[in-house]
Formats: sequence, C-alpha cells, structure tokens
Amino acid sequence: MDFEYYRNDEGAPANSNRQSLLASGWRPFHRELDWEFVWQLLCHDRQEFTQKSFNLASNFAEILGRHNYTWWANLLSVVSDNTRYEVEKYWNYITPDPLSPDYRYKDILSTETPIVQFVSRNSIPIDYVLNRLQEITVLRVLDVLGCPHIITQYYLERDFYFPVEKFVNWERLDVLNTVYAYWSKNDVWLQINSFDRGRRQYTLLAKNLAPLVNKATHDLAIMLSGYQTRVGKLYSQFPIRSFPEDIQNFTDLVQQAILNQKQLAVLVHGEPGTGKTAWTQAVAKEILVPLGYVIFILDHDAIANFVPPTYLERICIIINEADNLAQNRATEVAQYNNKTEHILSLLDGTLYQSVIDDSGIHIQQQLVVLMTCNTTERLDPAMLRKGRVDLMCEFTQRFV
Repeated sequence: MDFEYYRNDEGAPANSNRQSLLASGWRPFHRELDWEFVWQLLCHDRQEFTQKSFNLASNFAEILGRHNYTWWANLLSVVSDNTRYEVEKYWNYITPDPLSPDYRYKDILSTETPIVQFVSRNSIPIDYVLNRLQEITVLRVLDVLGCPHIITQYYLERDFYFPVEKFVNWERLDVLNTVYAYWSKNDVWLQINSFDRGRRQYTLLAKNLAPLVNKATHDLAIMLSGYQTRVGKLYSQFPIRSFPEDIQNFTDLVQQAILNQKQLAVLVHGEPGTGKTAWTQAVAKEILVPLGYVIFILDHDAIANFVPPTYLERICIIINEADNLAQNRATEVAQYNNKTEHILSLLDGTLYQSVIDDSGIHIQQQLVVLMTCNTTERLDPAMLRKGRVDLMCEFTQRFV
C-alpha cells in the first residue's frame, strides 16, 4: 500500500535548498566567544545576563533532576531539540552578532542584473543605457575591490559563511536569501538579493564610494542616439597634434580651463568637413579621459531626456549639431520642442541641481560640455550669453 498521500513534505524544499547551499561551498557559521563582549554584558546589562544564566541553569537542573525517568533518559533529554534551542538562544545572547551592513552609510549604489531592455519605436532606450552604465559601474567596483574579507548568508534561521579562499566570482556564488560581503580595508559592504529567473540586486554601501567609482568608470564612454546606443570605450581617429596650429592653440586654452573650472562649456563652429566632431573626440580621448571624465555623446533625441548620473564625479557631454537643437526660440520650428530650454538648463546647472535626492551618491560634479555646430546664426541668443558658453572657436580650414 502506498502512503505517499499522507506524507508531510513541507520541509523538503527547504532541506533541499540547504543541502544545495552546503554542496555549493557554504558552511555553517559558528559564533565565537568574545570575553570582552561578555564583560560588556556584565557591566551594562547585568540584570538580563544574570536572569538568562539562571534560566538556562534552571532548565538543566529540571531535566537532570526528574525522578520519573531513568538517569540515561535524563541525559538524552539534555541534547534534545528543546534544550538545544535554549542553549543556542543563550549562546547567541552572550556572543556578538555576525558582521552586518551599517545602513547609515550615505553612499549607496545599487543595480539589478541582468538589465532588461524595453524596445520602443518612439524613443531611444535612454533608461536602459543609463541602467546598463550603473550595472557596469557596480560590477567594475566589485572587480576593483577583489576578494572580500567575509561573505555571509542567513537562511532557515541559521548563519552560513562562504570560505573566501574558495571565492571565484559573484556569478558563481549560490544565493538563496540575502548575502552580505565586507571589505575591511575599504570599509565597503555589499548586499546581494536574489529574485526570480536568476535576477539579482547588488547594493554597495560605504562612507565614501567616490574613489572606487572614479577608478571603475575610467575610460568609459556612452553613446545615446536614435541610430545606436552603446557603452564602451571612446575612439578617436585623429590626434590633437594633427589639427592646424590655431586649433592646437585653442585646445591648450580648453585644457587649461578644464583644469581650473568646475563647469565648462565649449562651442566650436564651422562648415562641414572642418574637423569639429573629430576635434571633440580627440579632446575627450587625450585630455578628459585621462582626467577621469566619463564621456556622453548625445544627439537630438537623447538630449531632451538626459540627466547626468549623480554618482559620477566628472562628466563630459558632447553635443553635435547644436544648431539643430538649441535653435532660436523666436523661430516657429523651435517652438514645437523644449530642447533649447533643456540645453540652457544643462549649461546653467539648474537641470539636475535644483532638486536633490536624499538617496544614492551625491558629490560635487565637474561638467564639461563640448558642442559643435555649422553656424551660430540659428542658435538661441540666450545660449551665447556670458556664463553659458565659456570658449568659442571657428574652424575654417578643411580637415576631413
């Protein structure tokens, strides 16, 4: 006769998961006695410490002093589940808790992986690209940090740890609940949450993440346009020394201004084929990237919805064909879009500094905007006012 119908399988999945956790390299975490911690309990929580100690001793005395059971039955009761529970509860009280993140840390950077792209014909996937950039940043920070000091996971009311000497990478780490990792040298915490279909959320917490983010985002470039969007490295076909002498002299002025100013806007104009776009890429490649700037190349579709990420300290925005974007608002064409206002607020800093979000990373950003146009006649006069565009240059010689 088959009695499977009456069998209780409620604990089977949990036990299976725990076995898979142990099989994947995780080990039970055992609390260690810290006499300094015990002394602190005696000094500051003496009444509670005394009461819990007497309660545990009373339980043992009651078990061992029972007369209606044989002596060996009383000894077996000492190692029963009920007694073990009381002992573990007391042990957890007199031993320090495992290390856990300090959620008071002000710098928090989080990402879900893998990033899912939602395709739309009406707009470029700017949110996807920015989320992809944040994902790359978090994963690069983890690569910079290397192997953590400790990796723990709490599952089925038990603490587990993963031997750091066996750690390979985060993708191969089995995550059933919430995983914590800590780098004592950098004072950085990582929290990993697991979701359905293999998705995970990585959250970095630290007092100061900016140096790690700057190191992780070195040489990154992002292209946002209606034709293609990508995150990678910047390529420049022509070096600065290949440009005419007057352009090289202007480049020296731009470089000095980049070093001296927190925010800089540069506008170069000239007929097609004079090397304006090639010059912006050369400046970004040879001057800005070595200084730690993250390069954003935006077209007319992207500029209308772009807000600089707050966790990046140095940002360079390249806007090609600015005369088609920041058009004179007195013309009929410019009245049908708000791209001119968006560029003006971007140059003023009011676009992203007027409202500050309390969460995440907030640092004093350095912004460089490089713009090209064929003619300045179609630009809105407000854009050329003093304080918005710091340096201008006309490219007159045929270059490309």
